[in-house]
Amino acid sequence: MRPSYSPDTLATATPRDRGAIDGRYKWDLTSIFPDWAAWEAAYAELDRRIDAFAALRGTLSSGAHALLLALQQRDAVGQLEYKVWYFASLRYDEDQRDNEINARRQQVQILFAKATQADAWFDPELLRIPLTTVQTWMAESPALAIYRFAIEDLYRQQDHVLDDQGERLLSLSSRFSSAPNDAYAALSTADMKHPTIRLTSGDDVTITYGQYRAILATNRSQADRAAAFKAYHSVFRAAANTYASIYNAVLQRDWFYARARGYASTLEGALHGNNIPAAVVENLIAEAKAGTEPLRRYHRLRKKTLGLDRYHAYDTTLPIADVDRKYPYDRVLEWLPASVATLGPEYQRQMREALHGHCIDVYENPGKRSGAYSAPVYGARPYMLLNYNDTLDAVFTLAHEMGHSMHTVLSHAHQPFVYAGYTIFVAEVPSTLSEALCLEFMLAQAGDERERSVLLQHAIDGIVSTFYTQVMFADYELQAHRLVEEGKPITADVLSDIYMGLFKSYHGDALDYDDESRITWARIPHFYSTPFYVYQYATCFASSAQLMAQLTQATDASRAEALDRYLTLLRSGGSDHPMTLLQRAGVDLGRPEAVRAVVQQLDTLVTRLESAVT
Repeated sequence: MRPSYSPDTLATATPRDRGAIDGRYKWDLTSIFPDWAAWEAAYAELDRRIDAFAALRGTLSSGAHALLLALQQRDAVGQLEYKVWYFASLRYDEDQRDNEINARRQQVQILFAKATQADAWFDPELLRIPLTTVQTWMAESPALAIYRFAIEDLYRQQDHVLDDQGERLLSLSSRFSSAPNDAYAALSTADMKHPTIRLTSGDDVTITYGQYRAILATNRSQADRAAAFKAYHSVFRAAANTYASIYNAVLQRDWFYARARGYASTLEGALHGNNIPAAVVENLIAEAKAGTEPLRRYHRLRKKTLGLDRYHAYDTTLPIADVDRKYPYDRVLEWLPASVATLGPEYQRQMREALHGHCIDVYENPGKRSGAYSAPVYGARPYMLLNYNDTLDAVFTLAHEMGHSMHTVLSHAHQPFVYAGYTIFVAEVPSTLSEALCLEFMLAQAGDERERSVLLQHAIDGIVSTFYTQVMFADYELQAHRLVEEGKPITADVLSDIYMGLFKSYHGDALDYDDESRITWARIPHFYSTPFYVYQYATCFASSAQLMAQLTQATDASRAEALDRYLTLLRSGGSDHPMTLLQRAGVDLGRPEAVRAVVQQLDTLVTRLESAVT
């Protein structure tokens, strides 16, 4: 999925009732279960398997056969969890007003909590067996050897796995870990009192988040954009101390879990599971800061092209040119396979199967979940939710999610269940590469410079929101967490100073600054829900930029080698550490070249945009 707060074009058409939408544009979930009766039977079977796995406690030391049995039963639980969860979840997302389906979905969540507790014994018990003993067992049992990477990676993390009682306590404490995010959601959404402003047209508008984004992205009156910006941020400023208190709870929670598991820092605790060196994040931040000139050049170009005397944060998402063009879904279905020709005919064939396989829910309907995602339903197929509205943003959202779905197709086809899932650190690579290939295809098809400039701006805005903004957010998170680790106070003023300092360091003299920008940290949901997550958008973008260069700008022989490495990455799933998988694909995020590839890509796109608008 894309970052949820990046600007996009909002749909204006009234959603059709679901029953009126042609079946070709709705997913068919029968590849998961034929009906709710089959789901209920699977739910009961999952409950039984959870109990059966818990009953294996105390058996692992008896030999290779016992360990293999436990691992296979664990996998059986996991495979059934995918299907039971997604059948209910996808059905719920068709119409989130359906309380009966929501109740079934909550049933699964309750059962998952039971599964987590039933699984808490496994890691501590396995780690009491010497690794050399387990390695001997794996050498004697080909079936057990399949789990070698997973087992040896657990031993790598041995120092941070607690005993049975410790793991049980942490599993129980997980029920409280979402409390700060729940409080943030209540304050920022359920209890928010949205202000109303009067536009220069004389219309009164209530500034919800959707209206705020729409005004900044479509309203040509700078006065209206400024009014919306000030009004929207004023709500967060009025509750700044409460937001700071909630965020302090997030920081303290993260520091608690890091110390409980023996990590030296919250960053180390967040990265160690995937064997990511802290230097990757630190290098990412340092190189992005050193490469901000193309970002600033883009904003200077925007200021000039928009004809503004002063250029503010609320001017940064307004299109520099408009093209009144629609992109019908059926036409885009023809474009996407053509756009990935560089990835080979077999990849194109598999993409066509996914596009026409009744696994995409295309159009908005009342009650349907907003946004877009690709759901990796193991044992069935990847399912994709869209809210397609014929806009350019919808085209690139489809390309993005199709990248995820193709990753799932290849990973599930080539990996056993234990390695079929891939980490977030790798997940956004094929999705952003898919967007880049789609862009180049559409630029080649563009009919005039005006349309070309719109496409180039869309691509540049993608780099700004998915790379530079995410690095700045990661920089903010790192500085805030380090304050807690150093025993320093967390207040609204402290957090605002950090954020504003970073905002200025990235944009320099290309912006005129408003005091309201200081409070922006309070309205970023990822800070409260998934700390140390957003940097992965940026590392994936850097990886895809370097891979794009290798796939499109080299000799025939080197392109063929790059393609083989890239497809191997997609087929590898989670069979090794993500840094290792990317290195095999030709990307080393421990070196500055990967980040510099993004800076160079942006510089090239800005130069192309300059030519298109002058």
